[in-house]
Amino acid sequence: MGGKGPPNGVSKAKSVEAKSKAMAVKAPKAPKTVSPGKGGSGGARRGGYFWGSLLAVLFLCAAYFGIGHESQFVFDEGVMAEVSRAALKVHAVEGGGAPDPRVVAKEVHRMLYARYPKWVRDPELPDLWLFNNAGGAMGSMTILHASLSEYVILFGTAVGTEGHTGRFLADDYFTILHGEQWAQSTAQPFVREVYRPGDQHHLAFGETKHYKMPGECWALEYARGNILSMMPFGLFDTMFSTVDVYTMYITARETLKGFLGHLLMGKV
Repeated sequence: MGGKGPPNGVSKAKSVEAKSKAMAVKAPKAPKTVSPGKGGSGGARRGGYFWGSLLAVLFLCAAYFGIGHESQFVFDEGVMAEVSRAALKVHAVEGGGAPDPRVVAKEVHRMLYARYPKWVRDPELPDLWLFNNAGGAMGSMTILHASLSEYVILFGTAVGTEGHTGRFLADDYFTILHGEQWAQSTAQPFVREVYRPGDQHHLAFGETKHYKMPGECWALEYARGNILSMMPFGLFDTMFSTVDVYTMYITARETLKGFLGHLLMGKV
């Protein structure tokens, strides 16, 4: 009897085990899950970022290179010189002495406002004077007009300064109201240019000079062109050298107020 095969219980257990293995082999595999950021949705997201960034760059380029055309200007450099000379004449001192620069600057502001009441800050409002560090030079300024294609400021120093003019996609007209400004170009390295009250110093588009105010000097400055191209020069000394956060904040605030305010008025 013992040699006829295994008992019935053992045989059934082996049969169940074999069926379980067969079912395990034939069971369908669970579908793979796609983690966020991989596959279709992630690719679409990356594509959206790319095209969105490209559009932003194209918009900034269009804005940058679309600024500074003749049709966008409302001021005239000849008027700046005319107003400055008229203010100097009104307050001329008998005997040829220099008039008080504060009085001349305020007269220039009033005359400009009379010529451009829509675009020049009201002279009856309090003046906001700010330090300005640019190109190694330091002075004080108050903003009379700021838009994307033009600015008008009163700029100067009571103690003298010198530095680099900057090189811009704009023309800059610097009309002296008090004191002297000296300048030197690489085209004439041995020549000192001297500008006195009533003279207008023109820094042409794309040019640069070394300039100096040997003592107290004040001027009416008018720039026309791509003013955005001038902003890094006007702010980087403050950002990375003096680190005068308060002055940088006020300068940026007042400039942006001018940009946005004039854009809303239809002035680029």
